[in-house]
Amino acid sequence: MSNKPKAQATGADQTQAAPFKLWGGRYSKTTDHVLAKVNNSLAVDKRLYSQDIDGSIAYAKSLAEAGLLTQSEYKVIVYGLETCRSEWSKGTIKLLPRDEDVHTVNERRLFEIIGPQIAGKLHTGRSRNEQVVVDMKLWMRDAIADLQQLLLDLVQSINDVAERYIEVVMPGYTHMQRAQPVRFSHWLLSYAFYFKEDYDRFTEFGKRMNVLPLGSGALAGNPFNINRHQLAVDLGFDGVSHNSMNVVSDRDFVVEFNFLATLVAVHMSRLAEDVILYATKEYNFVELSEEYTTGSSLMPQKRNPDSLELIRGITGPVFGQHCAILMTLKGLPSTYNKDLQCDKSGMFGVYDQMQLCLSLMAGIIRTMRVDEDRCLSALGYEMLATDMAYYLVRRGIPFREAHHISGEVVAHSEKVKIPINKLSLEDLQEISPYFDETISRIWNYENSVEQYTVVGGTSRLSVQEQIRVLRTFVDARFSR
Repeated sequence: MSNKPKAQATGADQTQAAPFKLWGGRYSKTTDHVLAKVNNSLAVDKRLYSQDIDGSIAYAKSLAEAGLLTQSEYKVIVYGLETCRSEWSKGTIKLLPRDEDVHTVNERRLFEIIGPQIAGKLHTGRSRNEQVVVDMKLWMRDAIADLQQLLLDLVQSINDVAERYIEVVMPGYTHMQRAQPVRFSHWLLSYAFYFKEDYDRFTEFGKRMNVLPLGSGALAGNPFNINRHQLAVDLGFDGVSHNSMNVVSDRDFVVEFNFLATLVAVHMSRLAEDVILYATKEYNFVELSEEYTTGSSLMPQKRNPDSLELIRGITGPVFGQHCAILMTLKGLPSTYNKDLQCDKSGMFGVYDQMQLCLSLMAGIIRTMRVDEDRCLSALGYEMLATDMAYYLVRRGIPFREAHHISGEVVAHSEKVKIPINKLSLEDLQEISPYFDETISRIWNYENSVEQYTVVGGTSRLSVQEQIRVLRTFVDARFSR
């Protein structure tokens, strides 16, 4: 026995249902071929096919609940749309030159599969203006979840490496100058917290974005008393939009998505820059796995950090897409304008690039090796000049005075060309009588990092707490 709804169209009906332009009723002339090409967005928006079908099925349910479709007609429409979805997923969908976009394809196929009498009712009260927005939001909801999972994977990779190398002490830098000793893990975890914040921003954005646009019509609303609140529930939205004119031209969610992706890209680019430097022979703090480097076509000895350079380079185009959508919106009058057809290529582009870069960065971090001896040998005792000032503060000297005294010691060390830790107690006491033999205790890098026990510091306990916080964060979200 066939499972097809009884109202399914016959082959003759399908032929009779040959598609017409969704907007062509008042036209008598053929569209200019160049305009037709520019107007066609199918190459870009076809990846929304499943979301478009989800929205149409939910809308058909609303029409049935409002008495505009019978239950039998609703089931026939669902059958037709699911058949169309199956064709897309299997790659058997036939695209025609006159198909303008994914919405046209799905509606045309619905006409062909179930016939015009029932298929023609689906668009009752609905406009492509709102249909585009609901499709994009449904897609974006999944895109946010995907990027968040990749962010969690990156944070976990950083966390694992930080724990593995927690004993390693290295120079910390400001202005690209050696500043103070820090744990390697403390430096690396600083980026994990950037990515954690990126995750949180996506979560907050997802809540703001998750408002149903469907039921707004072309700009004036829907006259058929459909239940928009139930429609929101059916499609997984948290609420409904309150102004139909606002909704059909709203692309702020694309702007924000592109901005958040840009911020992630910037954070990855900064991490890439640090790792590129630390992997050079001049630093040699880390060694990248061969899986994530490439060779030179001329110089056989080279291992180039192309993976990191590409991540750094991709940040430019990602930011460019953020600028592009802002400039598209800048001069638009209210409600829908065709300029908005340019909204999806950038949105898809930044998502695709972020997917690749986040996966790549997690792999780079997870497989890199840290040279503990090289990190330690890069330290210099002059980096403990601040510790000298703290030593004086603990002896009752105001910090500004202590800072000045330490500066004089550094200047004297440079003048006599003797390392700061080798200056005699007599030399130090000539600068300040507050020095005594206990000053020798500060010339220890491990002691230096261990004094920073406050939350957020570089002591072992503090770094372990950072790792714990991040692990708790990741575990709570990976388990969802």
